Amino acid sequence: MPAASLPPDELERQELLKSLDILDTAPEPVFDQITRLTTRLLGVPIAVFSLVDKDRQWFKSRVGLDVEETSREVAFCAHAILQSAPLVVPDATADPRFEDNALVNGDPNIRFYAGVPIRSAGGHALGTLCAIDSRPRQLSADDLQALRDLADIVTKEMHYREALAVARHSVERSGDAIAYSEARFRSVFDLASVGMAMVAPDGGWLSVNEALCRIVGYAPGELYRTTFRDITYPPDLDTDLALLRQLEAGTIDQYQLEKRYVRKDGSLVWINLNVTKKTGPDGELLYYVAAIKEIQAQKEAEAKLQALRADLETRVATRTTELNDAVGMLQSAMAHQRQAEQLLKDREAELRSVIENANDAYIGLDQDGIVREWNRQAETTFGWSAGEAIGRPLDALIIPAEMGDMHRRGMARYLATGAATVLGKRLELPAVRKDGSRLMVEVRITALEVKGTTIFSAFLHDITERKALEAQREYDSRHDALTGLLNRRALTESLPIAQARSRRTGKMLGVLFIDLDGFKAVNDTHGHEAGDKLLCEIASRLQDTVRKTDSVFRLAGDEFTVLLEDMTDTFPDVHAVAQKLVEQISTPVDLCGQGATVGASIGIAIFTPESSVSGADLLKEADYWMYEAKKAGRGRVLPEKTRAYSA
Repeated sequence: MPAASLPPDELERQELLKSLDILDTAPEPVFDQITRLTTRLLGVPIAVFSLVDKDRQWFKSRVGLDVEETSREVAFCAHAILQSAPLVVPDATADPRFEDNALVNGDPNIRFYAGVPIRSAGGHALGTLCAIDSRPRQLSADDLQALRDLADIVTKEMHYREALAVARHSVERSGDAIAYSEARFRSVFDLASVGMAMVAPDGGWLSVNEALCRIVGYAPGELYRTTFRDITYPPDLDTDLALLRQLEAGTIDQYQLEKRYVRKDGSLVWINLNVTKKTGPDGELLYYVAAIKEIQAQKEAEAKLQALRADLETRVATRTTELNDAVGMLQSAMAHQRQAEQLLKDREAELRSVIENANDAYIGLDQDGIVREWNRQAETTFGWSAGEAIGRPLDALIIPAEMGDMHRRGMARYLATGAATVLGKRLELPAVRKDGSRLMVEVRITALEVKGTTIFSAFLHDITERKALEAQREYDSRHDALTGLLNRRALTESLPIAQARSRRTGKMLGVLFIDLDGFKAVNDTHGHEAGDKLLCEIASRLQDTVRKTDSVFRLAGDEFTVLLEDMTDTFPDVHAVAQKLVEQISTPVDLCGQGATVGASIGIAIFTPESSVSGADLLKEADYWMYEAKKAGRGRVLPEKTRAYSA
């Protein structure tokens, strides 16, 4: 077996690897998640993140291997780091580089290997992310891209570790100066008369001073187990989070607000909060710096002053009433009216500015459902300009035609009775744009009585993309990626429902457990890609043969299950369907101009409405008869006579 040559940058590569302080360290979730994901995405039993040391390869993360390291002499990864592209070995026994390798001829019996080099920021190959199988196989372009994408994640993490190592080295070189600066900072931070804190992007406390602990009544150790959200008075939290999002997005440089904290003893304390952010050289968010000043006494004094002011105003009004004549009283009233009108105008202008620049679409309606307000985001979301929308009924703009009557009835019911099912709630509803395209929106609607009439305010947020991603994730979790059939999870969910339906309708349920005969020979002869094509064809034949009301599942490999519902007749009908499936499966399949034939062995289990057997036992019964069919010569359906659970 030819050993891998050394890279031309071996010395620099080794020095960098040691400086990262990662060799012989404990497992870390950030890498273990990647290797686990590699096994699932590529369907391999082994995946490792390997670092190539001087005389060994050491596994920082591994799935499917018991050993922590192997000799560099036998390491596939020692070959992989010499390449700029991924190293893919479909069959190690047919590769001169590896046919005599101890890892090929002994544990773990490597046949297939695919490794992507993990390189430093300077291009030095530190190791590989690799997938290993004990069976020969071909790697599809999609699988190779998935492995590259996962390796990119590992590479970025190693670049981060490399940057930390460089920073650590720089810190060590300038330790005295930094220690002095840190001491000065800690002195100012800890002895500040106001509360000071450094807050992580997720809201946790990175550092707090004694003043802040006194304000909220927590010891430092207790406070570190909370986040700023935990101690913020809930009615004040949304305002704080909205400003924090603007600060993170860079639309503001800092923000200040007055809000309330919940002390450890449950009491509330008013504080004045000023928040700025600290970013890294590349603009990434490192942490927030918060200055917290207690203003509880100020707030209490303001409340007392307000009460005193109210009392004085009452007394003055009383004296004025007694002393002034009607003309004076009229002038005072007119002045107050002008002041109120101006304040109202100012508040309306302020509110309009907020609404017009809101991130959500805002729509204002009168009690007849006619649009009176339509902000910029509404124009962007729904395609109607404000000029087009205002004055028209809402159901003529964004409500789908099939929901128009329900919208109008709901409006009428609320105006007549005050009863509403949608007001004050977050709802997810379909909507329509000007061009007729559909979208999903999150809606919050409130009603307000103004001068005897009702107006409605609605904030709408486009969640189309989020809902599409959720639907796709749900579909992927219940379907087989290769054939598109329902998968094992879907079978686990569907079988109890089918049993309950059988009890309710009084009709029999049939379970067919199918295992292909001769599939391995097709794989070995024509390759995995041909095997995948064969499985897809078999899946299509199964679906075409059974009824639309029946369900076909792929469990794993060449195993399939069929649920036959609403079987009104007897066992022979289920047996006849199974026999027909055997015939359809055994029809030759064209694989790139070459014919291939497989058979099928099928086991049957019958569930009757009066049965109390579990779905797991029902599957075991069908699985048992499938194996009996294989023992009896394959290409058979067993049992040949009815066997139904009734207990």
